[in-house]
Amino acid sequence: MPKVRFDKYYRYEDLTSVLHGYAQEFPHLVSIESIGKSYEGRDIWLLKVTNFATGTDGEKPALWVDGNIHAVELAPSSVCLYLLQTLTTGYGTHPDITRCLDTRTFYICPRVNPDGAELAMAEKPKFIRSATRPYPYDEERNDGLVIEDIDGDGKILLMRIPDSNGTWKVCPTEPRLLVRREPTETGGQYYRLLPEGRIENYDGVQIHIQPPKERLDLNRNFPALWRQEFEQPGAGPYPTSENEVRSLVQFITNHLNITGAITFHTFSGVLIRPYTHQSDEEFPVNDLRTYQRIGEQGTQLTQYPAISAFHDFRYDPKDTITGTFDDWAYEHQGVFAWTVEVWSPQRQAGITDYKYIDWQREHPLEDDFKLLRWNDTQLAGKGYVDWYSFDHPQLGQIELGGWDSMYAWTNPPPEFLETEIARFPEWLVWHLLISPHLEIYEASFDNLGDDTYRVRLIVHNTGWLSTYVTQKALDKKIVRGCIFEIELPPSATLVIGKPREELGQLEGRAYKPSTPGRRQSDSTKDRAKVEWVVNAPSGSTVKLLARHERAGVVRAQLKLG
Repeated sequence: MPKVRFDKYYRYEDLTSVLHGYAQEFPHLVSIESIGKSYEGRDIWLLKVTNFATGTDGEKPALWVDGNIHAVELAPSSVCLYLLQTLTTGYGTHPDITRCLDTRTFYICPRVNPDGAELAMAEKPKFIRSATRPYPYDEERNDGLVIEDIDGDGKILLMRIPDSNGTWKVCPTEPRLLVRREPTETGGQYYRLLPEGRIENYDGVQIHIQPPKERLDLNRNFPALWRQEFEQPGAGPYPTSENEVRSLVQFITNHLNITGAITFHTFSGVLIRPYTHQSDEEFPVNDLRTYQRIGEQGTQLTQYPAISAFHDFRYDPKDTITGTFDDWAYEHQGVFAWTVEVWSPQRQAGITDYKYIDWQREHPLEDDFKLLRWNDTQLAGKGYVDWYSFDHPQLGQIELGGWDSMYAWTNPPPEFLETEIARFPEWLVWHLLISPHLEIYEASFDNLGDDTYRVRLIVHNTGWLSTYVTQKALDKKIVRGCIFEIELPPSATLVIGKPREELGQLEGRAYKPSTPGRRQSDSTKDRAKVEWVVNAPSGSTVKLLARHERAGVVRAQLKLG
């Protein structure tokens, strides 16, 4: 069994070793491959998890799971590791996991952006949004504040600088906290706050934050609704311009068996669904209802609210985010896709009634007290650093302190990590088990005499979702219908029928009412039938096959006679 700890974050070499360890320990369930290289040449690892004895990964419905597309969002890699651990240890003992891996496939990409994560976990960390490729300009700035760990403690905190025109003052009831100065207030001790860092070419007066040379946001580089830099900073020069994004898009596009996709981020403690750019009113009705049903189950199993990106998670009420993974997976691939924001410090501190994005702009002071009490009682004071003096090379005597965002906010503290990531495997297994699934209903023949036989193959979709998965996929003609094939021995001939027949889609059970009524009708739209007439010597074997890109492959052999 790979020795995996869920109270630490793994750097790339150690993560690579752990992932290969799973493939070596569980070769019947796990295989590993690189689906591409990062900008700096690191492999982007992909794990295929299924019972290979019951069929190849590509012949089964699949769920895509990934993490760590943003550099400092490390917990999502741990989510993927915990899922891997749960699947491999639960197979054979846990009924749902066993059934899931016998009939379906997980594609797990734990670290989409290995380069950015290495910067975030370096001894002297550097925090960037995503990839390390210089963008939009490959040049060094030589002025302004460079955000970095200037005192070598491994943290990037805040700098508190006395300033008569500063925005902040010490909270009268809790001296560690700073509160806003009142609009007309004068005569007190005020402070200016800046991120920890050094100032290049400081003129003694003006300080601006030097933007990093690496300004890409990989989660703006996906093809759906991609916008240029002037409309959406960080989106890259063209859709899938970045190796990391192109690797994901190519793999998912080439694996038509994928029926759902979940990308893990941090933080907010929510399950987010499309759209990012338009109202729920624009959804195909059945897709919205199904998204809501999946979200309800997700909330029940994870305790995370299921919300809409457009209605509940907007950074600017007059702007939207586009070019994201989940929008692309739904719009272009026609699968149910989610962005999961792992971890909520507010909820940990007992703050439950708050808006995820709006809270950053405005919240009651009592929330800060609750967070500080949480730091003192649950984090042993490690999350909020009390202000201490520091002789800054450009600013002179200042103070450093405030929240250690990487430890307490951006990711769960290591001692809280396992409890947080343990929320997800049950929902992910459930999400995959609702996929369409092709099974044989009947494979038979009738002897018509004179070495002539009527051969019949009937299949049905036993999954909850229809074979097309979403109405979006049906409307855009993304998915082919169910295909039937017959293979005859050389001594046989096909009298009636075609070697390959393509039928339509098979419905699932997703669109049934909660209570049966007079207008309820369970027609057999979940079944499909093909018949052939074959002339063959008695004892001949015919091979039958039915396949659907998203529902899998089934086979049967009939010995005629």
